Amino acid sequence: MVERVDFVSIPTRDVARARRFYGEVLGLPQNPRTADEFETGNVTLALWQPEAEGVPFAASTAGIALRVPDVAEARRQLEAAGVRFLGDTVDTGVCHMGFFYDPDGNVLILHRRYAPS
Repeated sequence: MVERVDFVSIPTRDVARARRFYGEVLGLPQNPRTADEFETGNVTLALWQPEAEGVPFAASTAGIALRVPDVAEARRQLEAAGVRFLGDTVDTGVCHMGFFYDPDGNVLILHRRYAPS
């Protein structure tokens, strides 16, 4: 039986650029044992260079939701750092979401649920 999700792979063409983005722009703590993994509290984001393994690169467009205390404030900070968002922040009636790209075109989502589960 599956116990939990341990990591999610993030495809990249430029590992150094991705390290800077996830570590410096998003401010995620780097795993002390490997420079290519970043911790989010409940799941690890693991950088993966598919082309180095002979696999064609394809950005992930499914989106990884990153829980933040305040979507509007987090969005302001990321936009000031040059991050490009996909449209306006969405209010679903239960949560706020702001969709954006990492430098490789992977979709990430600022997320905060405000209604009870």
